[in-house]
Amino acid sequence: GHPTFAMPPKFDASQVIEVSIRVKGGEVPGGSSLAPKIGPLGMSPKKVGDDIAKATKAWKGMNVTVKLICQNRQAKVELVPTASSLVVKALKEPERDRKKVKHVKHSGNIALDEIIDIARQMRDKSMAKELKGTVKEILGTAFSVGCTVNGKSPKDLQEDIDNGEVPIPDK
Repeated sequence: GHPTFAMPPKFDASQVIEVSIRVKGGEVPGGSSLAPKIGPLGMSPKKVGDDIAKATKAWKGMNVTVKLICQNRQAKVELVPTASSLVVKALKEPERDRKKVKHVKHSGNIALDEIIDIARQMRDKSMAKELKGTVKEILGTAFSVGCTVNGKSPKDLQEDIDNGEVPIPDK
């Protein structure tokens, strides 16, 4: 008799599968980055790629992480906010042509209120016990992005917060 080959379990299209993927905002990711992740789920990389480009339009040219929630050969695209993408977005800079500008300096200024706002959005991802700690994390991000906050270096603001000169709400 012939050896019987075990059939691989049939792919269950109704189960929900989440796939995280890093993309350039506003661009259709190359099939090579999408195909291996969603091909097996029976979805078209092209259609999902278009959806990703639409979902990330506001973040054009920035590295963002999206989560694809796949079910029944449909993918819902959710943007996973990261501190740096929120900070850069808060700068409201003009869109840049990535081909012309290689190393972009983000030299804008953000109001501390916006930083606190971002900290609230990132609160559940933060390791900090209180909002103040999250705000300091976001200030660290602002520092690495290269912008100022309230016209000061984010590093100075972190110290002001530590000294209690700049009060941060609890929530």
